[in-house]
Amino acid sequence: MLQRVVRYSAQPFNPPTRTTLPSLSPIQLIPISPSFPILKQQCRLSRRELTIFSNSCLLLLLGTQAVDGSSARAEAALANTNNSDQPEGNVVFVEEDAANTSSTAQPEENRVLAEDAANQQAENLNLAEENVTQTSNSDQPEDNLTTTPSCTERKTTKQVFLDISIDGEPAGRITIGLYGDEVPAGVDRFSKIVSGAAGISYRRKEFVKIMPNYVQHSGLRSYGVDAEISSKTGSNLGANSLVQEWEREYDKCPGTKNVTGSVGIIVRNPSKPPPKMKLVAKKGKLEIDQEEVGIDPNGTEFVIVTKDSPELDTSSLVIGRVIGGMEVAQRIGQVKTVQENTGSPYFRVAKLIGDKRAVVAERGFNRPYSKVIVTNCGLMQ
Repeated sequence: MLQRVVRYSAQPFNPPTRTTLPSLSPIQLIPISPSFPILKQQCRLSRRELTIFSNSCLLLLLGTQAVDGSSARAEAALANTNNSDQPEGNVVFVEEDAANTSSTAQPEENRVLAEDAANQQAENLNLAEENVTQTSNSDQPEDNLTTTPSCTERKTTKQVFLDISIDGEPAGRITIGLYGDEVPAGVDRFSKIVSGAAGISYRRKEFVKIMPNYVQHSGLRSYGVDAEISSKTGSNLGANSLVQEWEREYDKCPGTKNVTGSVGIIVRNPSKPPPKMKLVAKKGKLEIDQEEVGIDPNGTEFVIVTKDSPELDTSSLVIGRVIGGMEVAQRIGQVKTVQENTGSPYFRVAKLIGDKRAVVAERGFNRPYSKVIVTNCGLMQ
């Protein structure tokens, strides 16, 4: 293989003798002479390595300039912070303290005292706000007392009594005060039945339902002898007027109406389903008619509340309260009753298919085993 020799002159080319050079760093290997033969002899880097190294140097240089700029900006911000004014709160404290001392710069001790005084003033302000809140809360029950007597502490206009016996043994007398001015329709109905002015009375009628919070009297029947006697005397066993009065009182008095000791008349059945629509043939034509499911109360059943019973608010019109013999009502509430058995699978199936035996069994729930009867009743003079 032939070797090519580059000649620059007529002189024969004598290659320089190689001497051992000290190891140089990559930066020192960069040639400064534009002469190509010298660059080729002194630069031992390939073109790829030279490109990578030059890019790295450029990035290092740019990073150094960025760091210098950030440092300059940080120093400028620090200088502005040092030259800025004090916070507004400190200025206020310093100005207040300056009014008592002098207009010169405040010492450290005075600044601490000013801050302590400000903190004490803030604590006093918080205590004052708490006192105002407690005062307003303490005044709130008084405001409620001024509004609630019209619903819970009403004036009684007349009194009636009920003599009770349990299994033939006298249990005592219950005296009831009636709210004649607040619920006139309900009081008129109840007082006429108690006194016998309606031709019928609660005498010899029994309590049929004893619940943990109240006891319920059966009232009068809307059929049979009771209905015939009441119709002869012009009395109506319907509860339409009582329902209207209940609606007015329900909207007027918020909260629980049937509280301990209250006496109310059952005027509506909240569990009654809505009427069903059906086609009826009348005079050769099909007409849509409503079929009532269940019966409405006739406004003669009443309850005596032994514990607060908000569940009665949707069905009972409060007409008075027990003013004597509350222990007799408590004794009635302690009579043993038939246990409710609605959780039984047999009862559920019978109720689902509409078995009449389920209806009869449901009527027997919570009925007393002993006969609790009103032996005598009437108005008190």
